[in-house]
Amino acid sequence: MAKDTLTAAEAPPRRDGTLAHIGHVLRENPVTMLAFAMLGFFLGCALLGPVLVPYDPLATEAARALEPPSFEHWFGTDNLGRDVFSRVIVATRLDLTISVAAVALSFAFGSVLGGMAGYWGGWIDAVLNRCLDTIMAFPLFVLAMGVVAALGNTVENIIYATAIINIPFYARLVRAEVNIRRNAGFARAARLAGNGDLRVLAVHIFPNALPPMMVQVSLNLGWAILNAAGLSFIGLGVRPPTPEWGIMVAEGANFIVSGEWWLAVFPGLWLMLAVFTFNLLGDGLRDIVDPRKRT
Repeated sequence: MAKDTLTAAEAPPRRDGTLAHIGHVLRENPVTMLAFAMLGFFLGCALLGPVLVPYDPLATEAARALEPPSFEHWFGTDNLGRDVFSRVIVATRLDLTISVAAVALSFAFGSVLGGMAGYWGGWIDAVLNRCLDTIMAFPLFVLAMGVVAALGNTVENIIYATAIINIPFYARLVRAEVNIRRNAGFARAARLAGNGDLRVLAVHIFPNALPPMMVQVSLNLGWAILNAAGLSFIGLGVRPPTPEWGIMVAEGANFIVSGEWWLAVFPGLWLMLAVFTFNLLGDGLRDIVDPRKRT
């Protein structure tokens, strides 16, 4: 045998790559591809919208107030003459920021707390369950209202309130997944190989809990947007004149009876499409992070 022939052990490892795996998932599920395309559209609006919109979203022009949709103003104008299309697009950045930040916080804290409770159990598990039961005992939107009312209706407090009401979803889900797998064969093998408990939990057990969590993340992103819009709708969210979908729907609701339907319809439609997009993302995100889906 020639010396330059590589054995199986010496051959370079096959590199599928994360991007190749994501591409495979998107090709296998057209709905997931549509969801990611819509997500890309909303991210583009959030990143580039303030630069690309045709009008200043805060600029008023009383002479152009309450004009219906036209080629000049695609979504019409509001009661102060502001371009509704520009305000809807610019509001995408704020609403997505609130949603992503709140879900990221709840995901991080819920994962840590649930992982500790599921792996070690005992008094940690008991205390965590009592705290989660206390949070879940209240209607979650009412609890968010109380937190924002107590702390003040700023963007930061809206994020904190939304994160608090979402922590139980992740903590309980991670606790259940870790509790099931902490004595599985691969976890025992990792401990016998000399890995500490924290490494076994973080590297070997937690990745297997990610697939169902990604479904929860996609749902919570939509709920977080609805929660922020709901708080703004009742006056506890972002303050005017900041463009925000909930504020715009609340302001437009006052003009529906008089026939200016576009003030509430277009922001509400944008809000609905954003929630719909996040709800469609669940299966795709689950397949992307599932270790068993990688080949």
